[in-house]
Amino acid sequence: MKTKLIVAALLFAGFALPAGDPPGFLMWKSAELKAFTKSLAPKVDALKVATQQLGGFGNYSFMVAHREGSGQAEYHATQADVMVIESGAGTLVYGGSMVDGKTTAPNEIRAASISGGMEKTVGPGDIITVPPKTAHQMKVAAGKEITYFVVKVTQ
Repeated sequence: MKTKLIVAALLFAGFALPAGDPPGFLMWKSAELKAFTKSLAPKVDALKVATQQLGGFGNYSFMVAHREGSGQAEYHATQADVMVIESGAGTLVYGGSMVDGKTTAPNEIRAASISGGMEKTVGPGDIITVPPKTAHQMKVAAGKEITYFVVKVTQ
């Protein structure tokens, strides 16, 4: 009888205090990520980009970017970028050197273009990782757009 009582108490205790997600656990469903193309398009700025921060934990943060034109060249001294292309297409230029780069924030440089970089065509489902201290720029052809999820990892 005692054993049945203990088993029943343990079972009910498990139901009474369900385990929650651990700190830092986040999940975005595919449909949510695809919806950013529509929700960010009306927010595109003069640089032809709209972004939305999605939070972060520890040394990493998340955002979504939607571009309807080529972006500025970027250089992050202390952050890696991991990009997952959600929709559209573009050309990632990486490496080389920034043309007339300007410091825009601590450890951040922006420029209009990259000289001597390599190029890769990117599209839906592609995953790119850009290490710190690597110039990179997303180019988008006229009349086209691209939306991508970004994980920024501070080194």
